[in-house]
Amino acid sequence: MRTKSEGQVNREGQINREGQVNREGQVNRWVQLVCGIVCMIMVANLQYGWTLFVNPIDSKYHWGRAAIQVAFSIFVATETWLVPVEGWFVDRFGPRIVVSFGGVLVAIAWTLDAHATSLPLLYIAGALAGIGAGAVYGTCVGNALKWFPDRRGLAAGLTAAGFGAGAAISVVPIRDVIEAYGYETAFQWFGIGEGIVVLLLAQFLVAPTFGQVRAPSKLRISSRNFTAAEMLRTPVFWLMYVMFVMVAASGLMVTAQVAPIARDYKIANMILIFGASTLTVALIVDNILNGLARPFFGWVSDHIGREYTMAIVFTLGAVAYWLLGTIGNQPVTFVLTAGIVYFTWGEIYSLFPATCTDTYGATYATTNAGLLYTAKGTAAWLVPLANVLKAYTGSWHSVFLVATLMNLVVAALALFVLRPMRRGMLDHQPSVGGAEDVALASRTST
Repeated sequence: MRTKSEGQVNREGQINREGQVNREGQVNRWVQLVCGIVCMIMVANLQYGWTLFVNPIDSKYHWGRAAIQVAFSIFVATETWLVPVEGWFVDRFGPRIVVSFGGVLVAIAWTLDAHATSLPLLYIAGALAGIGAGAVYGTCVGNALKWFPDRRGLAAGLTAAGFGAGAAISVVPIRDVIEAYGYETAFQWFGIGEGIVVLLLAQFLVAPTFGQVRAPSKLRISSRNFTAAEMLRTPVFWLMYVMFVMVAASGLMVTAQVAPIARDYKIANMILIFGASTLTVALIVDNILNGLARPFFGWVSDHIGREYTMAIVFTLGAVAYWLLGTIGNQPVTFVLTAGIVYFTWGEIYSLFPATCTDTYGATYATTNAGLLYTAKGTAAWLVPLANVLKAYTGSWHSVFLVATLMNLVVAALALFVLRPMRRGMLDHQPSVGGAEDVALASRTST
């Protein structure tokens, strides 16, 4: 009979010499993953459902699309730029309190949106919604990265998929409530309901304790854990940041403008299938594919490598933007090409966090991945420029052309610049033999 010293697993969730997680640890981490995914689903509408509210708000107050979309940019900026601060609290005090805080803010923000009678109040609500969504997003992704060193791309992808695909569940209900009761009621009902669900699920979230998770990885990973300050001093981080901005900007331009694009193409209300309009079908398909892309390409990157996956998917994304701008002006082609766009940009939310944690270690994963995630906030400020460019040129084709070029550039950077730079950085570290300890700065499970 083998003793614990010979590699058996103890009851406290330790690991054997082969790096396998015990039965209790295995169940626990999957429970954590599911809770994180559901929390992400609950806050998805703050971003992906926003497009349904733009025209109703403009119809009531006549503020103009560009002015209303500033609220979307503020939301994305606060959702991303404050994630490192929220991550700092998570890495030291655990995920529960931060996600609870996020759930409360989500309910408050959409309640304010329901009663906003001026642009400043709409912008304040956008800021609060962003802070709340960021607290949920950054915490849940960071928790997944810590619990799954062996399936980091897949775990981050599944968690991010909750945010990407979650809105698909409620696109039709939100639209129906807006049409039947007004957009104000939709803000009120969905904001409070989703905030309550996040608050309840937050009570089940815990971080892995020291030595609780250790599993083999097929990819080369860092043998040391970088603090945020150390990471910011490396060129690899800033290269990933620029790449993230470029891909996120192109995706956000379409995400925020799907409804206006469909209406400008004069196909939004055309009945496509089973009585559903082109826009409704597109929104459902887009959000589903956006969600599927995250775990799928995360899983692919776990097997063939992060940079190879980036090069493949961003090249496909460039083709998708081109097609949307050239043949996407008919109902069927609009749904198909917009869906491919969503499928080839949503994966950045699994690929980049996984790459960051592979490169800089898991101890400060929430903070470090959060710093990289601020690139989405930087990209958000480019979204209103899409309206300006469209107004200047008279068509969306120029916007899609810019998105095409940005994706091609990032694909090349991933393969020919990021890959050799990361490999050189890891070659200067001692090998960790394909396994990693998740040694947390916090020892608490609160």
